[in-house]
Amino acid sequence: MTTSEMPPWPFIAQGRTIEIASANGCHLIQKNGNRIFDAAGGAVVANIGHGRPEVADAVANSMRTMSYVVPPFLTPDREELVERLTKQWLPEHLSRVYFASGGSEAMDTAIRLTRQFHLAKGNAERTKVIGRKLSYHGTTVATLAIGGHDSRRNGFENFWNEMPRAPTPYPLRHHEVGDGECGADCAAALEALILKEGPETIAAFVAEPMIGSSGGAIVPPSSYWPAVQSICEKYGVLLVIDEVMTGFGRTGTKFGADQWDIRADILVSGKGLTAGYAPLVGVFATEEVARTLASAGQTLMFYTYGGHPAACAAANAVLQIMVDEDLVNRAQRMGTILGEQLNSALGQHANVAEVRGRGLLWAVEIVKDRNSLEQFPADAQITNKVVAAGLSNGFMFYPGGTGTVRDIIVMGPPYILTEDDISQMVGALSASISSVMERSS
Repeated sequence: MTTSEMPPWPFIAQGRTIEIASANGCHLIQKNGNRIFDAAGGAVVANIGHGRPEVADAVANSMRTMSYVVPPFLTPDREELVERLTKQWLPEHLSRVYFASGGSEAMDTAIRLTRQFHLAKGNAERTKVIGRKLSYHGTTVATLAIGGHDSRRNGFENFWNEMPRAPTPYPLRHHEVGDGECGADCAAALEALILKEGPETIAAFVAEPMIGSSGGAIVPPSSYWPAVQSICEKYGVLLVIDEVMTGFGRTGTKFGADQWDIRADILVSGKGLTAGYAPLVGVFATEEVARTLASAGQTLMFYTYGGHPAACAAANAVLQIMVDEDLVNRAQRMGTILGEQLNSALGQHANVAEVRGRGLLWAVEIVKDRNSLEQFPADAQITNKVVAAGLSNGFMFYPGGTGTVRDIIVMGPPYILTEDDISQMVGALSASISSVMERSS
């Protein structure tokens, strides 16, 4: 297809364009009335479901009062949201709040903040931020440099100062890294990397508490995070936790960090903050981080639309719904049911290497050979075929992986789904995988 034949949206068409006329509850509704169950929650975003009038009313009321106010000014919606976050949601040690408009933007801010922190302390030599080999933190130059999403980094490698990357705890494939216990091996490898690079040159370590869509809901061994926390503290390395996908109840606790008692210096979280009703992501930090910048006369530069009043109003409404309907605990309960049904239906499938997840973030890894873990070739396009089959069956699943890690199908449905929804979703996924495997054998 030439560019003259391509529609103006999306920027580059990839297969047929799905046209959605409306959305309600757990469903996307097409122009012809067909309903698609949103098993992906969009991009693992729509935690309270679609079409909630409380959120629409809150946004409308805010926009009737004001349109744009520069981020450093205080508005009623901003003030209410900051108070709500610090009193009801954030870990006690994270008391400083900054707002951006998207995950990439917020993670870029967090990286910039670690540099400013060390400059303010007089440690100008701390210029390196360690990421992990299997990871994704955004598509800005800085976040691509730190992340390990191979297909999105491809072609840009000489565009930045390459950052060191540590192994990702990936229990299923740990034999490719070492022969010891996965969590201990990966933590030891991080410490070895810090020592190799020089602790005095390391500003921060950036990681998700559990891997989101890039690896497909990979849950680290329980030994990993306590060891990593100790290592970062030992060498004065700031710990930045990326919870853009896992925060605000997605893993069955308020934040994924709560699952392993991770004490982040900086935590970034956003998708569930507004449930997709408005663009807003929070960068949350300790008093020490903010006080260090302030004592050096520094500030943290804002983005134009960070903390937009209407977006803050949406977040306030979403978080109130989360509390009123006890949706964090519901995500835990429904996630247990989803995990049980996925394992029952697909846990022994000849082409399923693993079913894994926490809360309502789950994934299935598809392989050519379950015993050897041999992957299908990249050009087989297994992920795309399974997602397409799911859509044909009336279910939207999320394509995961990095290109190198591939054939990952991710589920991040709204927390409001029912047990019957789960049964239908698992049945549709099982049927979609089976139909693709039959054609690929």
